Amino acid sequence: MTTPLYGWYGDDFTGATDTLAVLAQAGLRSMLFMGVPSAEALAAAGPLDAVGIAGAARAMPPDAMRAEMSAVGRFFEKLAPPVLHYKVCSTFDSAPHVGNIACGIQTLHPFVNNRWVPIVGGQPSLGRYCAFSNLFAAAGTGGAVHRIDRHPTMRQHPVTPMGEADLRLHLARQGLDGITALHYPLYDTSAGASTGALDAALQDLLDNDGAPQTMAPTLLDLTTPDQLATVGRLLWQQSQQARLLAVGSSAVAQALVAHWAKPAPPAAPSLAMADGPVFAWAGSLSPLTAAQVQAATAYQRIAVDAQKLGSDPAYAQTLQDAICTQLRNGQHVLAYTGPNDDSAANITAAAQVAQNSADLIARVVQARAEHGAPLRRVGIAGGDTSSHAVQALQLWGLSYQTTLCPGVTISRAHSSDPSRQGLELMLKGGQMGGVNLFERLVGI
Repeated sequence: MTTPLYGWYGDDFTGATDTLAVLAQAGLRSMLFMGVPSAEALAAAGPLDAVGIAGAARAMPPDAMRAEMSAVGRFFEKLAPPVLHYKVCSTFDSAPHVGNIACGIQTLHPFVNNRWVPIVGGQPSLGRYCAFSNLFAAAGTGGAVHRIDRHPTMRQHPVTPMGEADLRLHLARQGLDGITALHYPLYDTSAGASTGALDAALQDLLDNDGAPQTMAPTLLDLTTPDQLATVGRLLWQQSQQARLLAVGSSAVAQALVAHWAKPAPPAAPSLAMADGPVFAWAGSLSPLTAAQVQAATAYQRIAVDAQKLGSDPAYAQTLQDAICTQLRNGQHVLAYTGPNDDSAANITAAAQVAQNSADLIARVVQARAEHGAPLRRVGIAGGDTSSHAVQALQLWGLSYQTTLCPGVTISRAHSSDPSRQGLELMLKGGQMGGVNLFERLVGI
């Protein structure tokens, strides 16, 4: 295939679809693959401007991250896009022992040839702001903004609680040495900053941070949408000198799109009313997701005992039968594990709950297909659950269909199984969407 402009690896599936939406909405021919694609999958996708790979590194220990991401790096080294984007969560929640962002950077960087590694710290479109290297985040859509180490959810995340707001220190604790910063007054156009001063500041960093062959990570603030084009110019300019690894949320894609200033294509149509029953699963521990579940009055809601789901096959079968019965009766169904399951209190248990949930989701989808009534719309809340579920569904790719709300994408599934081809799939992280999200998924 021809060389694309952009490649990205998402460290979970929900975030990877957000980047897919940004690129597709800008008119780039984009496909998100479920792992390193085969030659057959690449051929089936057709000509592409942007190629993505959805992964699960956010929930992995470092050794597993290196194994997965080395294969990704080798693929993109051959494909050779000017920009390789390591897409991480907009809240940067990670730890030395799980989802280690420093480990991911160190694994991917040998497969590009630009020593500079920009790390974009904010995403204003999602209520994420980075100022003087400190990250702030809104609590839910439109909620109050908190410093990330005081955020009501992220400071007590069950797997990767955020105890440090300065992203330089946060990443240094994971093993990223020598990180520098370019703070936003240098590129705040409303303050009359010149691009020459920004370029000179970057060059000074590169000239003074060690041997020329060493990696040079630099954190970039991002506080307003007006700064995106300036950040994007810096990234694209450097990528034209040598292939570049850029790190951050979908703001990396937003910045480059803003710099390219491509004419916007016609807006994607809003999501139509579902023409059959919708099946949704909420596996997130987020209080916002819990509120979304409570507001989902269009659904038959089924509480799931996460511990019994993995330990009691009879319970899992009974649960599957109950969900399928409601769907067969034309009812929308929302199954949820709830925010207070003790089984998610540690990393190993949380990963197992996500896998068990994903297996049940796939069995429900398969059962409906075998009964001649394949589901056409499915929604999953929870990053780890989404990642495992897409793998369990044996999809080879996702393309963009529409955006349900900021940070929440409706994708079109691509599969060799005709019953799953064209499935409308919502994958969302715990902090994304308004309270009425599941109602909007139905089309209300």
